[in-house]
Amino acid sequence: MVINNTFRSLHNMPNRTRPDRSCKEKRVLMKSVIFDLDGTLADTSGDLIAAANACFQGLGQGKMLDPVKDQEVAFNGGRAMLRLGFSRQDTGWSEADVDAQYPLLLENYGNKIDVYTELYDGVVPVLDQLATEGFGLGVCTNKPAALAEILLARLGIRGHFGAMLGADSLSVRKPDPEHLFATIRALGGALDQSALIGDTITDRNTALNAKIPCVLVTFGPKSRDVVAMKPDALLEHYADLPNVLTHLNLRP
Repeated sequence: MVINNTFRSLHNMPNRTRPDRSCKEKRVLMKSVIFDLDGTLADTSGDLIAAANACFQGLGQGKMLDPVKDQEVAFNGGRAMLRLGFSRQDTGWSEADVDAQYPLLLENYGNKIDVYTELYDGVVPVLDQLATEGFGLGVCTNKPAALAEILLARLGIRGHFGAMLGADSLSVRKPDPEHLFATIRALGGALDQSALIGDTITDRNTALNAKIPCVLVTFGPKSRDVVAMKPDALLEHYADLPNVLTHLNLRP
């Protein structure tokens, strides 16, 4: 567990939510922990790469991506995988080719969404603990919402989350802070008593734009330097998350 001490003052930020003055009683907003999905809650890279490779096989190109060496690009999204694969073939390509294959990639992925995917160690126990302690839990992902809902259900953890917003739930998505704000609001959470758990620079920038603490996991692809992204804390194992939240002044 590594904490950036410069972020401890965030809990003193003024609450950006405004109470409804028409209400006789002020609504009590809960503390919340918001999670990214791919590469944060679960290693989805194997199924994502398989979906992209199915596109290239359909074009007669064979498997252009390696499930181990190309793990990081899988967490950067479907279009990133397609661009990498096209860049490795002998023939020319353009963004029009990426656009044409992207719907097929989503279809391939939806058909085989949880063949290789696994939750990271310790996810379920810590979700149970945080819920018991009264935290609101949500998912804010750039995966299409329908696919995220299916995957969370297949993994057996959808019921742990009071809100789930995907890439197409709003007109904006991460790193736009409104994607994160809307997820927190859907939980009834307090914006100044929340944290985002993620794994990419997109998550870091989302939290930075929202002025909300960001915790990045260290158990993703070895090629990814999350330290260089300067999150407010690093998470080496989910068993450490309660202590990380304590250091971020979100729990006693």
